Amino acid sequence: MKFKLFAVAVIGAFATACASTPPADDTEVPIEPPVTDHGNDVVDTTPAGPTAGSPEHFVATAGDRVFYGLDRHDLTPEARATLRRQAAWLASYPGARILVAGNCDERGTREYNLALGARRANAARDYLISQGVDASRISTTSYGKENPTCTQSNEQCWAINRNATTTLVGGYTN
Repeated sequence: MKFKLFAVAVIGAFATACASTPPADDTEVPIEPPVTDHGNDVVDTTPAGPTAGSPEHFVATAGDRVFYGLDRHDLTPEARATLRRQAAWLASYPGARILVAGNCDERGTREYNLALGARRANAARDYLISQGVDASRISTTSYGKENPTCTQSNEQCWAINRNATTTLVGGYTN
């Protein structure tokens, strides 16, 4: 027991000694002038994040999947929030078309999971339509248990695999 207390004290002292502290005075750090090239300011034109309107932009700003409970196809408040962001993104890109795919975990028969996946995809589709997305821009499919994101056989993976995933399929460039 004494050894554990000693070890904790040594680690604490080491962490304290290694911690950086801000300068004691209130002087400001000088700001360097911009780097110039032959008198012209050098501007970094590398995009900061995904290209607007791209599938990556859709995933980053709206999210691409909603999750469901075991043997459920009703939308949670979190799922509705994600679908509202998707609808807002789609409103900004009126030419974009999407595919909503319903997925299930590995338990249950193939037929049961295909039907449940279809109900999940349609629940997401119906909510997007209620948010103003034109139905002609949305296709649905069910993969049932055939397209798992996580392949382990445990509750954590099963929860990940119970979803509806939205994928851009065309017309998304501005």
